Amino acid sequence: MSAKPHDVDRSVLDRYSAAAGTCDKELCCPVDYDPRYLEVIPDEILERDYGCGDPSRHLRRGETVLDLGSGGGKICFIASQIVGPEGRVIGVDTNDDMLGLAEKHRRTVGDRIGYHNVEFRKGRIQDLSPLIPDGSVDVVISNCVLNLVREEDRERLFAGIFRVLRDGGRAVIADIVSNRTVPQAMKDDPDLWSGCISGAYREDRFLQAFERAGFADVRVIDRDESAWQTLQGIDFGAVTVEASRGRRSSCC
Repeated sequence: MSAKPHDVDRSVLDRYSAAAGTCDKELCCPVDYDPRYLEVIPDEILERDYGCGDPSRHLRRGETVLDLGSGGGKICFIASQIVGPEGRVIGVDTNDDMLGLAEKHRRTVGDRIGYHNVEFRKGRIQDLSPLIPDGSVDVVISNCVLNLVREEDRERLFAGIFRVLRDGGRAVIADIVSNRTVPQAMKDDPDLWSGCISGAYREDRFLQAFERAGFADVRVIDRDESAWQTLQGIDFGAVTVEASRGRRSSCC
């Protein structure tokens, strides 16, 4: 029997609420970010960074960006500098403690870079309909969060990502994947789930989830050279996937 829905939600909520106050070094993978963008971000946020990749490296100036599971706001504050004052960044998270941490420093970061283009909204990333209008976003990014969503909500999650993107927009998602199917006994462990392990997609099924939602040009654009963790003979590692809403013209 799979973990009860409230068990999954509660384990994730409790662990990340605690991690907003005290750094949890077991959450996700160490990532090297461009140091130019870290100088304006307070240490309190940098010390509570829980990701497995850097989707912000694939953003462009002037874009409207949606960050799913924005946590303490680190990727949002990096993205705000990349897209510039003509761009816009929206972070969505359901955890009050993480949102509080991000909002606490939002004005300070904006003052330091000279403009304010970041906002945070509360909600579950699989329930974007009340939060984000159709076709309003150029890029959807996420950093080690999709694996925390209950399995029964994942089809709705990917459909929502597709819905909010403009034609020609793209998703750039960093997440943990496995090389084998995760057994049910591991999925039922709330600590493994909230630790970004037992909810990991098998890599081929992760790519298929984008395709089923209607995305084109689905491809892995970054991959860790070695496994982050190996449990019960299963390798868990980080990949970054890019997928487009509609195929891009080769000449434009």
